Amino acid sequence: MNIVILGPGAVGSLWAVKLRQAGHRVSVWSRRSASLYSIQLDDHPAIDFSNQTHADISQADLVVITVKSWQVSSALESVRPYLQPETMLLFMHNGMGVTEELSSYINHHPCLIATTSHGALRDESSVCPVRVCHTGAGETWLGAATPSGQQCQFMTDVLNHAFAPVCWHDNIEQAQWKKLAVNCVINPLTAIHQCANGQLASYQFSQQISALITEISQVMNAEGIKTHPGALNKLVFQVIENTRENHSSMYQDILSHRTTEIDYITGYLLKIAGKHQIAVPENEKLCQQIKQMEEKGQKR
Repeated sequence: MNIVILGPGAVGSLWAVKLRQAGHRVSVWSRRSASLYSIQLDDHPAIDFSNQTHADISQADLVVITVKSWQVSSALESVRPYLQPETMLLFMHNGMGVTEELSSYINHHPCLIATTSHGALRDESSVCPVRVCHTGAGETWLGAATPSGQQCQFMTDVLNHAFAPVCWHDNIEQAQWKKLAVNCVINPLTAIHQCANGQLASYQFSQQISALITEISQVMNAEGIKTHPGALNKLVFQVIENTRENHSSMYQDILSHRTTEIDYITGYLLKIAGKHQIAVPENEKLCQQIKQMEEKGQKR
């Protein structure tokens, strides 16, 4: 297949390499203007990808969108003139709410959503090649974002061959909410306390995490995603344990004085809570803290 990775950050670079190794014709579309984009995954030799090539994007069978959630709209706008109506769009980013904002646009394409628990870390000091580490094995769920996306279940086999395990989910929104719940806990807490994920397993965080999960489960149930605090608590601490050495993307964004994805993680939770008139003071407090840290960091 002809595949373009739109936004080759840590996760995008990881998938670019895996898809190339599986035999696909893969290129990238990054913010850099250089015609070649070189990626080194772990200790393997670097691989060169063509970058910002109009022919590649116009001939793409699949565009994998791996930019930050708040960058999706502008990133898509940059390639929109070259996309064919039959080109599949695969959204793979943290948070929720992006596809709703783009509904009038994405309905012109077969669209898919993926959630992945693979961990990846990009060495911010590297330029050529860009060095990326696969920091934790995970799984990927794939589902339809538009009616025409329902006809693209075959992509499960394509992606599974490149980077297993990949499974089709008939209700991808359910998988998104589970990941959102985990992100609402781990991302802001690790960013605020500047700690690795595993440190959240200590006793000092247990009461706060329990309160966050109780609020999140109330919102999920109101939205028709059936769950209970016990199940969410087990899921959150399983992820904390599995990624104990990792630093969350929000931790890294705050550390580097970048815009975070808080508006599409906790911010989305607050939006849905407001719709159902559910009070979520613990989550609201974390959102405000991250906003303050963002503002302070960007003034430097």
